[in-house]
Amino acid sequence: MRALIQKVSEASVHVNGAVKGSIGKGLLIFLGVRDDDTEDKARSLAEKCVNLRVFEDEAGKVNHSVLEVGGEVLVVSQFTLYGDTRKGRRPSFIRAAAPDVSEPLYETFVGFVREYGVRVATGQFRTYMAVHLVNDGPVTVMAEK
Repeated sequence: MRALIQKVSEASVHVNGAVKGSIGKGLLIFLGVRDDDTEDKARSLAEKCVNLRVFEDEAGKVNHSVLEVGGEVLVVSQFTLYGDTRKGRRPSFIRAAAPDVSEPLYETFVGFVREYGVRVATGQFRTYMAVHLVNDGPVTVMAEK
């Protein structure tokens, strides 16, 4: 399971021109699910994301998590995080989980993040989405379990 995490001052996801989910200060997490991922990996990655210290403290050092700053999280499914570009010019998505596997694990991940008391917004699974964000920093990190 892979999460591309961006610290944002605001972010939203739109489906068919309408806002599906939006947040203020917090984390935008693009989540990719691999064919061998499990509920335990989802739990572990959720814990990693909500405790990731990417927000500044009073001294300006990145020392606080989204939990500590009272931030929000927007989770957007993105199977293309498992695109393999080592051969040729077209990415191979062979390691990305099929929708019947990835959607329940995506929902499980979202549920685990919510268990921390964080307000969570989501995109819409298996739908074309337009994501709008203001990256704060910019700060972008990859986490994987």
